[in-house]
Amino acid sequence: MAFLPDESRSLPPPPLANKASVWLGFLGWMTAMLHNTFNQRPVLRAGVHRQILFTTVGWFVGYYLMKRTEYVYAKMDRELLEYVRHHPEDFKVAGT
Repeated sequence: MAFLPDESRSLPPPPLANKASVWLGFLGWMTAMLHNTFNQRPVLRAGVHRQILFTTVGWFVGYYLMKRTEYVYAKMDRELLEYVRHHPEDFKVAGT
């Protein structure tokens, strides 16, 4: 993906059913429902293909956003631990 560098491949993938995927999938489905409502169509029966498409797109956008979030947090953790390793005098153990 264009917004994930190659080093993100070493991270384990997020679960398919994560918070962002479920939320954005639901948001996509609601968008299709609202589109039917605004165009005075039967809300659940019209445009089922659009409902499936919007839900699927929302689900995958949520999955890749979660993947990006996990990469950013892993990178931040790595940089923080590297700083702690290079500056042990700033992080002394509390009993010594």
